[in-house]
Amino acid sequence: MILGAHCSTAGGVYMALRRARQIEAAACQLFVKNNMRWFGKAYPPSDLAAFATERRAGLPNRVFGHTGYLINLGAPPSENRRLSIKSLIAEIELATALDLPFLVMHPGAHLGAGEQSGLSQIVAGLNEVFETTAASPVRIALENTAGQGTCLGNAIEHLAAIYERVAKPARLGLCLDTAHFFAAGYDIRSPKGWDSTIRRIGSLIGLKQILGFHLNDSKTELGSRVDRHAHVGQGKLGRDAFRHIVNDSRFKKHPACLETPKSEDLHEDRENLAVLRSLLA
Repeated sequence: MILGAHCSTAGGVYMALRRARQIEAAACQLFVKNNMRWFGKAYPPSDLAAFATERRAGLPNRVFGHTGYLINLGAPPSENRRLSIKSLIAEIELATALDLPFLVMHPGAHLGAGEQSGLSQIVAGLNEVFETTAASPVRIALENTAGQGTCLGNAIEHLAAIYERVAKPARLGLCLDTAHFFAAGYDIRSPKGWDSTIRRIGSLIGLKQILGFHLNDSKTELGSRVDRHAHVGQGKLGRDAFRHIVNDSRFKKHPACLETPKSEDLHEDRENLAVLRSLLA
């Protein structure tokens, strides 16, 4: 895997890439706007030029985005759902301006309406978004979730159902989170457990749809359905689990980013990346 981290865009979107280079990351995930607001402003030409320059300096094809946390395509008809669709369209437009290949997105939560209703809402929302952004090459990488509350995506079958029913599956992809797998009940601590999970994805969706990874340890137990990230080797997954994950030859060219807690000097990212690199064969 090509190792990196989620990096802050504070000071300008190009600063995420500068921070990635600062921690010697080979991949970078970023928010295309404030992750707790519905909408953001278009980038000024100077920021786009600076982003392109930083990218050429070391991260040409290993930068991708993550959607904001307010977006919920699984919601029943409501103002929240209407804003979610508009916000996702706007984020795809921002990602297009940055020439990002994909945006990672949590599938959504059904908010009590039930799994099947929520999945239908997600499919309908994606169809509307893809129709509106038909000229964009940006894909949506559905992220597996811990299954906290009414969140969908904790079961691989949820992701497969979205793939089977969406009108334009070529605009979709997957981003797999290690902590979320574990919290959802997939025991990936052993090579056998990891391979079984990946083979399940291959049979239901296809390995070619996997676009990237989040490498996070879990603060919570197997099957807890609670989403809490820990530093690599300091959670319930444990250091040894990451050895077979980062050395999986099927994903040698895939970007894999940390989403672990960090302070302003980013020393935690450096330490976590050092641990991961020490496990590479």
